[in-house]
Amino acid sequence: MMVFDRDDVTFTVVINHEEQYSIWPTFKEIPNGWKAVGKTGSKKECLDHIEQVWTDMRPLTLRKFMDENVPSTTTR
Repeated sequence: MMVFDRDDVTFTVVINHEEQYSIWPTFKEIPNGWKAVGKTGSKKECLDHIEQVWTDMRPLTLRKFMDENVPSTTTR
């Protein structure tokens, strides 16, 4: 059984530079490019937290690009 399929493992919520979330086992070193956000717990608790805070699944660079390239709406 893989570690991510186990219910007896404590996980931490991690985020990358694109503000994408994931979970990572606390007993393993967090991979480069990811950092802990301060939430640890069971897999379910961590996934529930991610569901609450990750409301826009688009990567940060895409969100910024879209925000910068939205045509202005002007009335004539």
